Amino acid sequence: MTDSLTAPDPWGPLRHMTPARIGLGRAGDAPPLKTVLDFQFAHAKARDAVHAALDTEAIAAAFPGRAILQVKSAAPNRAAYLRRPDLGRQLDPDSRALLEASAGSACDVVFVISDGLSATAVRDHAVPFVQACLERFTRWRIGPLVIATQARVALADEVGALLGARICASVIGERPGLSVADSLGVYLTYGPRVGRRDSERNCISNIHPHGGLTSAQAADRLLWLTGEALRRNVTGVALKDDGGEAPFLDATVVNGI
Repeated sequence: MTDSLTAPDPWGPLRHMTPARIGLGRAGDAPPLKTVLDFQFAHAKARDAVHAALDTEAIAAAFPGRAILQVKSAAPNRAAYLRRPDLGRQLDPDSRALLEASAGSACDVVFVISDGLSATAVRDHAVPFVQACLERFTRWRIGPLVIATQARVALADEVGALLGARICASVIGERPGLSVADSLGVYLTYGPRVGRRDSERNCISNIHPHGGLTSAQAADRLLWLTGEALRRNVTGVALKDDGGEAPFLDATVVNGI
């Protein structure tokens, strides 16, 4: 039975349509306690995602029989990684030497799985996404699977160049927000080399189970983009994403990842 003394909440139906915090109400001069606790919980999950360490061995074990290379950036620790984005875009000397020694015949595609700004996203979603990609990428030569820590998107440019890849897919944890802390992204770059601009990449973002793209959907999108990139010899703003049903980003600024 409706309480005739209680005014109907006009924000109620809208809250079910968006994860945004709208119409939160108030208790006196402050937000309601549940709202405050929900915000603090979301903030804690975002902080945990940024500072968590990636279990690289668990990811490597999910790809039996595939060549795995584990590398790290020039950032010596997480604190340096967060304060010095430039270090996260460079390989450390030992990792560079490992890739140089591992370079064999040229490959078409190399996947680089990186912790980025959400190791939580990579832990939970990178394996099913990359597995879905490998099931689809049967017409191309796939290079060793590279797992990188303390890494930014651009680290994959140096990795791809050293391994002689025609195209590089950087699978990375995206900057966590207060709605989703475990969003995975993939950045596709044709002709990877140090110095590539963000406008020369295509991005598929929001790969997660909370209203985002499923691993299968994202893999299908990446399959189309990769095929067109290798056919046209380009990625980024010159490659428009017009190959599917739903609208996706054509190219994106990497937004500090």
